[in-house]
Amino acid sequence: MEKIIAIDVGLKRIGVAFSDSRVVIPLKAVIRKNRNQAAKEVQSLLNEFKADVLVIGLPLTNEEMQRRIKHFSKLINFEGKKVFIDESYTSAEVEEEIKGVIKHKKDGRIDSLVAKKLLENYLNKRINP
Repeated sequence: MEKIIAIDVGLKRIGVAFSDSRVVIPLKAVIRKNRNQAAKEVQSLLNEFKADVLVIGLPLTNEEMQRRIKHFSKLINFEGKKVFIDESYTSAEVEEEIKGVIKHKKDGRIDSLVAKKLLENYLNKRINP
């Protein structure tokens, strides 16, 4: 069973989700103090969950964030497969789904729900290419 971690990289928080290829679970977001600390925390999660694949959301509509995310991904020392996936509109989809349910937007739960959506999209694309 392939183990996958997905991340939604933001400037303040990094949403995280995990899958064993059967279920997708949002994890506690990484609160970003600086990029080296955040990269180490992501690396720790990859080790803890014995991940084979790291799925990284990439906003195809924002070149500056693409550059920052690609740079951040290079700080993560990971031997497994790194996959970039289009994250366009995933935040908007999640915001719509949780409207009125989650009120505190700064605790990282929404970021991890976005990572969960990214991971579900990745798994769906593998099943239905």
